[in-house]
Amino acid sequence: MLKDLFSKNKKKKYATIPSETSKQEVPEGIMTKCPNCKKIMFSKELLKNAKVCLHCNYHFQLSAYERIELILDENSFTEMDSNMISENPLQFPDYLEKLEKDRIKAKINEAVVTGTGKINGIDCVIAIMDANFRMGSMGSVVGEKITRAIEKADEWKYPFIIFTASGGARMQEGVLSLMQMAKTSVALKRFSENGGLFISVMTHPTTGGVSASFASVGDYNFAEPGALIGFAGRRIIEQTIREELPDDFQTAEFLLKHGQLDAVIHRHELKEKLSLVLDIHQQRGELAWLKS
Repeated sequence: MLKDLFSKNKKKKYATIPSETSKQEVPEGIMTKCPNCKKIMFSKELLKNAKVCLHCNYHFQLSAYERIELILDENSFTEMDSNMISENPLQFPDYLEKLEKDRIKAKINEAVVTGTGKINGIDCVIAIMDANFRMGSMGSVVGEKITRAIEKADEWKYPFIIFTASGGARMQEGVLSLMQMAKTSVALKRFSENGGLFISVMTHPTTGGVSASFASVGDYNFAEPGALIGFAGRRIIEQTIREELPDDFQTAEFLLKHGQLDAVIHRHELKEKLSLVLDIHQQRGELAWLKS
């Protein structure tokens, strides 16, 4: 028995490194690992579930066009200003090359897509930021496209809805980027004074100059579960105030608890909730011009 205990089992198979041939047989992207619960699921199943984890309800980021498909009625979207692209006013090194790489990767020309569409039959102007392009950072073109969308909503008397996802102002454009905070906010102020309805939906992440300007001044401020929302980073705040912050600090749930959001809405329920808000305002006569 002792002899059997210490003898090597020649039939035992040990793990081996997969060959390049075997790696190629497994299609890339067939599986996705959730960054929250660490569980692995089929990518197709994740897409069917609107990119919400099947196990823990973690909300993965959506591209602008994925969001349009999820929120707007089928074939109702008409894009505006799709050909606008950024220049390099400060001659920042390699900026134009990085923009071109992002255009190819994200398949959009800038970090926001704007246009008109319908939500359960109600017309609206919509702007959707895409974190796949320069982390959704706000440069001159992003600010201009959002401002034009607001002005178009004002002209057509449509409600304006924005989905934010951004790392903040775009450093490669310096003060020109920071100016977009004021420009978009002024446009929204005029829109509001003319009776326009503005709904802001903050998704992960909404930070920096975007969170400090148009993202936070909606008539309704909503967010997706678990979204990171804030201005400065957690570490900077802790170093400044010399205090440890709560674990859920700057999450959508934390902001809701402290009165900075009106609701945190699951992605599966978002279209119906937006439709309900639009319908209520229409019935009250605040969107009566939609019928004209």
